[in-house]
Amino acid sequence: MLLNQLYIISSQILNTQGWEKRWTVSSDWKSKDELGKWGHTAGEWYGDADDKGIQTSDDAKFYGLSAPMSKTFKSGKKDLVIQYTVKHEQKIDCGGAYIKLLPGGKKFESTKFGGDTPYSVMFGPDICGSSNKRTHVIFHYDKKDDNLLIKKNVGTEDDQVSHLYTLVLRPDNTFEVFVDNKSVRAGKLEDEFDFLPAKEIKDPDQSKPEDWVDEKKIADPEDKKPDGYDDIPMEIPDPDASKPDDWDDEDDGEWEAPMIDNPDYNGPWSPKMIDNPDYKGAWEHPMIANPEYEYDDNMYAVCKDGCTHVGFELWQVKSGTIFDDIIVTDSLEEAQKFAEETFFKKKDGEKEMFDEHQKKEKEREEAERAAMEDEDGMGGMGMDDFDMDDMDMGDEF
Repeated sequence: MLLNQLYIISSQILNTQGWEKRWTVSSDWKSKDELGKWGHTAGEWYGDADDKGIQTSDDAKFYGLSAPMSKTFKSGKKDLVIQYTVKHEQKIDCGGAYIKLLPGGKKFESTKFGGDTPYSVMFGPDICGSSNKRTHVIFHYDKKDDNLLIKKNVGTEDDQVSHLYTLVLRPDNTFEVFVDNKSVRAGKLEDEFDFLPAKEIKDPDQSKPEDWVDEKKIADPEDKKPDGYDDIPMEIPDPDASKPDDWDDEDDGEWEAPMIDNPDYNGPWSPKMIDNPDYKGAWEHPMIANPEYEYDDNMYAVCKDGCTHVGFELWQVKSGTIFDDIIVTDSLEEAQKFAEETFFKKKDGEKEMFDEHQKKEKEREEAERAAMEDEDGMGGMGMDDFDMDDMDMGDEF
């Protein structure tokens, strides 16, 4: 499915013309030297050569691209579903691959779209190194004027074939994330994000009593330091040592036995510890209902004023990621049907082509390695290849 075939609410195709006529590059976001170029390709391995996506094409660059939706999405008594595919052909090491759902309408400045542009949803993979791999799920919350990141990690895929990412936001204030149509995270917004204040807070009128005893152990008052304890040295002369026979006091000085650890030395003295009879346990601050807590039935309404655009605002160290099969709708069933017609229709053929590509790459690398080993071995000739009788060694002097 051509990337410019962007869906919203229904399965009506937005645009069947060139993708560049629907999508706008963020040419005024960064300087020309900082911005990478977008390509239009099916990639090196694919399920359908005619089914193309857009691809990041320059290393260590920023990328900005946005498109208007065919119909404004307004939060209401309906689901919000965002779905698209990501293929890291370059074996990504560090870079984002997330999509944003944006408000703005006719006032949206496409050429200036970038990292500071307000958004309603940010969703998708972000990878940098082996330990920082996640699928972002971020919602903007007007009451806090803040972008709220999911508190639990959502895993992501980092191999070199396409994967399908789906986010569902429901009017019952729940959400769900799917990867390749398998649910990987679901829950209530109030549990997984900081939409609401805590239901309970520490009572500000309470504090730990001054006479509260929270020391479990105390020094035994009956335990006294033995007389002469501090006089015991850490080291003593080795009693088994003796002056060597060839030792000369005049030349070598007065002989002294080497020092060894004193087996009677036990370190600085400290009294034994015993249970504190006055111990009351760890003090717990009393909790009270938070007067500022109020449940919000409309946490899910990230597009209450209308979401009108989708966009990619990224930084990638190693480019080559391909985005395709984007759909924004109010029906998970429709999104899944669209995935069957696009992603799932292509994925097996793409995987077969990728495996064949990997096989050829391995064969090529093995051939190159064998050639290098031949060069290191004198072009493949050893001493056994020479006929000594045919060699003129010259006159001997």
